Amino acid sequence: MDYIISNGTVVNEGTLTQRDLFIHNGLIVENAASLHNPQTFSAKGCYVLPGVIDTHVHFRDPGFPAKADFATESRAALAGGVTSVIDMPNTNPQTTTLALLEEKEQIAAAKSAVNYGFMLGATNDNIDELLAIDPLRYAAIKLFLGSSTGNMLVNKADVLDKLFSESRKLIVAHCEDESIIQANLRNYKMEFAGKEGENASLHPKIRNREACFVSTYKAVERARKYNTRLHVAHISTSTELSLFSNKAVEEKNITAEVTPNHLWFDDRDYAELGNKIKCNPAIKSNDDRIGLWGGLMDGVVDTIATDHAPHTLAEKEQRYFDAPGGIPSIQHSLQMMMEGFFNPAACERDDHEEVMQEWLPLIVSKMCHNPAVIFGIENRGFIRPGYYADLAILEPGEEVVTPKSLLYKCGWSPLEGQTLHTRLRQVFLNGMPAGQSTAMALKFTK
Repeated sequence: MDYIISNGTVVNEGTLTQRDLFIHNGLIVENAASLHNPQTFSAKGCYVLPGVIDTHVHFRDPGFPAKADFATESRAALAGGVTSVIDMPNTNPQTTTLALLEEKEQIAAAKSAVNYGFMLGATNDNIDELLAIDPLRYAAIKLFLGSSTGNMLVNKADVLDKLFSESRKLIVAHCEDESIIQANLRNYKMEFAGKEGENASLHPKIRNREACFVSTYKAVERARKYNTRLHVAHISTSTELSLFSNKAVEEKNITAEVTPNHLWFDDRDYAELGNKIKCNPAIKSNDDRIGLWGGLMDGVVDTIATDHAPHTLAEKEQRYFDAPGGIPSIQHSLQMMMEGFFNPAACERDDHEEVMQEWLPLIVSKMCHNPAVIFGIENRGFIRPGYYADLAILEPGEEVVTPKSLLYKCGWSPLEGQTLHTRLRQVFLNGMPAGQSTAMALKFTK
């Protein structure tokens, strides 16, 4: 089926343009001449964006069926305008070999509602095998420089030097200094474990600003030494911003990611939400949150990705020291960022129409264009002739987040009760309306 998306405001490559889009055999085409009996979809009053590419998700498949699987989480992603995802390796078994990568590809091919790719996980023992794999087979190498769910910590200097000096593939690093975290954890457990005061407000004190900055500094210095392509995941402090540049993303070897959660919440929210916003690295102060907004707007932060990481509500309701870190968030990430024209840097302005003219292209660059460029994703992330018609069509209007509206297998969100001011009218995946399309494996060019 061919389609015409009519009368929408197309947000693409820095501009907002009122125009029609033409889809033929799943691809964007220049004009209607090649269309056969097209179906017209009206996008009047809507913003038409490239489908979001979320390069940091934990769909927990295989190995954690109580938390999530590829079917449930990909449906939640699609409902939120996310059309492509890159899944992390800390599943069970961990995705650390080519054979295990192929097994995950089979799982996604059978279950996924969105396009998919995978990272391979680095360990202290598998670097030679990783370096031997064709780099076009997968999205990136995931490197944990701080322990998190699955505990894939890499902490041997010679292993890190070998990886950074020889990798032909982008390295995506979770940066938290393990020695600082463990020292803080011991001290706070001695003071609070099982006592009054043991709660999630301890999290940014244990996984503190120092732990993040020290680890990110070391990773960036190593990448500079070896001229390695490095992408630092989920930065959470304003101090880390000084380690990155605001050059155009095509000119950078070292790039940075932020999550909507670190832009939305701060340490004042632990009092109400507790372990529901416990994640690694920790959500920190309001000053850090405002600093991250600034980094996003001035080009120091390059991508927005969710780190979607579901756990069951029962796990989250445990005492603080036992509850796992991670937040489910992919279903509303685009809408969360659409709220951003009320962000701290813009909310004092009264010219909201002008702010939206600036803000929408920024969202698209961080959630669609830049992920495609940094990860070398072929023919996606832009609205261009010859590219796949992955589209998110948003309309103004209120949507309240309720448990019944959530598609996550875990069934909860820290956003419950929040009112969002945009909603998805339609999503197109590979040129077809959501629910009628077939997901594809992503192809990588570098």
